[in-house]
Amino acid sequence: MDTATAGLVFRDATDADVDTLVALVESAYRGDSSRVGWTTEADILQGQRTDPEGVLEVIKSPDSKLLTVWRQEQVVACCQLEHRGDHAYFGMFAVSPVLQGAGVGKLLIAEAERRARETWAVTEMHMTVISVRADLIAWYERRGYRRTGRMTPFPYGDERFGIPQRDDLQFELLVKELG
Repeated sequence: MDTATAGLVFRDATDADVDTLVALVESAYRGDSSRVGWTTEADILQGQRTDPEGVLEVIKSPDSKLLTVWRQEQVVACCQLEHRGDHAYFGMFAVSPVLQGAGVGKLLIAEAERRARETWAVTEMHMTVISVRADLIAWYERRGYRRTGRMTPFPYGDERFGIPQRDDLQFELLVKELG
C-alpha cells in the first residue's frame, strides 16, 4: 500500500459530516478546484453538484448509506449505496482532487461492492454516468462495469443537478455483476 492509501478508514457518514461531504463532492466535480483531478465536470456543467439536503437525505434513508473514506481525520472520498431490490445503486462518488489517480477510488468502489453484497445480498451494482464522460466510463469498465446503452434524460432546467453547458447530456446505465 502506498502513502496515499495507507491508513484509510471506511465508515458510514453521519449528520455531522454533511457540510464536509458537500464540499468534497463539489471540489471533485465543479469549479476550478475540480480541474486538479481528472473527474471534473466543469466544462459540461456549472452550478452545484449536490446540496446539504440531498446529502442528508441519503444519510437518513433506511435503504441507503453514504460510505466515507477518512485519512488523518479528514474525509477524502465518499459514495452513496442504495438498496433497490435485487441490485444496489452506486452514486455520489467523489475523491478529493489531490488524491485522484492514487488508488483511493479503486479501494472505495471495491469496498462499496463488498458491503452491498454482504449487507443486502444483491447480485448487481448499477450506476448512471453522463454519457459524454468517456474517460470516466472507461475507468468504470476497467473495474468490471459494462455499458448497457440504456439512457435516461438529463434533468435540464433543474439546477439542483447543475447548469448544463451543452445540450446533448444524458445518463447511461452501467451494470456490474457482483460475484
